[in-house]
Amino acid sequence: MSNDPSAEQAPATAASRPANSPRNTRRAGLLALGAAVLLGALAYGGYWFFDGRYYESTDDAYVDGDVVQVTSEVPGTVLAIDVDDTQRVRAGQTLLQLDPADAKIAVANAEADLARAVRQVRGLFAQSRELRAQIEQREQAERTASDDLRRRGGLLRDGAISAEELSHARDAVTTTRANVAAARQQLDQTVAQIDGTTIADHPQVLAAAAAVRNAELALHRTELISPVSGEIAKRSVEVGQRVAPGTPLLAVVPLADVWIDANFKEVQLKHMRAGQPVTVRTDIYGRSVTYRGRVVGIAAGSGNAFALLPAQNASGNWIKIVQRVPVRILLDPDELAAHPLRVGLSATVRVDQHDTSGPLMSMAVRNVPLPTQASAGDDPAVDARIAAIIADNAGPHADEPARLSHRHDIDLDQPAAAPSGAALAAANP
Repeated sequence: MSNDPSAEQAPATAASRPANSPRNTRRAGLLALGAAVLLGALAYGGYWFFDGRYYESTDDAYVDGDVVQVTSEVPGTVLAIDVDDTQRVRAGQTLLQLDPADAKIAVANAEADLARAVRQVRGLFAQSRELRAQIEQREQAERTASDDLRRRGGLLRDGAISAEELSHARDAVTTTRANVAAARQQLDQTVAQIDGTTIADHPQVLAAAAAVRNAELALHRTELISPVSGEIAKRSVEVGQRVAPGTPLLAVVPLADVWIDANFKEVQLKHMRAGQPVTVRTDIYGRSVTYRGRVVGIAAGSGNAFALLPAQNASGNWIKIVQRVPVRILLDPDELAAHPLRVGLSATVRVDQHDTSGPLMSMAVRNVPLPTQASAGDDPAVDARIAAIIADNAGPHADEPARLSHRHDIDLDQPAAAPSGAALAAANP
């Protein structure tokens, strides 16, 4: 039997050591953790390579939309305001009314000026007819004077008349010829003002009719209507206030047609194209509501380029700052109707860039006609009123066109008949 203590303790130590020591457990845990991390990294790498790298996202995005300013086109005093902030209005609904008294007086003056213009033009037509009759009368007098001159020329040789009487006959021919020429000039001047026109389409009458339409339009504009359907915002007008043309009174925001302006970093725009699908979440609804949309286009410049005071990087110390470029995103109208948004709300945007075949910006032009109030120039009632004023003041010759000459008129290009050569020789011995 051996008395060595070390030999006796060795089997005891080996027998007392547990099969799973803390060191082995720790080593196994680290290996499992490393394997999990490696598998996770491989899984994420595969996801990023096959799918994740095709997405770009940002939380620097905000809801934007049209803010339609309502302004007065005519001066006036506010009589009534039919809407207030946060109220919903429809297109064509009356928003406020201005005092129409001044506009009604202007309409009455314009109608009176139209009637006066019609009567003045009617006088020109009557004057042309009078001058034609006057020319015929003076030409007859000229022919009579010429005949008298020829007769007296033969009597002078026989001594039946004196030289003084013959001189008076020559003066009568000259006077009547001058009277005919003056009447022709007056007729030419009068016909030049009405040539080829009727009373209804004479320039003076057309100008007066345009003044009536302008006055009716000013009266029409004393009632301000909503150009679009939306919600009232930024009302700054009160009853009794005197407003000038162009003064902003209130705004209408069509919330059914808002969009998202997402400000992406310039390094995120390499593969962004119009038409790519987008998912949008807003802070107002959180993750419970997801909007679907599409990229419309990328802005023409960064926000810094269009700032009121753009940065001047050519002076002083320079630090590079990554620029952000607005990207416009249109949302699904049905989803907007189910969950309305407000202008200025924050949003988070994620763009799917699998398809890069689209252009950088859409070629489609946004052309949504706004329903506006019909102008007075297109109002049949105004046209009927103008036609009635012309008819009441034009008289029986309203539709008779004026011409320089026709079979019943004087030919202004033909000179007056001159005495024969024998008469002139006799009158000038």
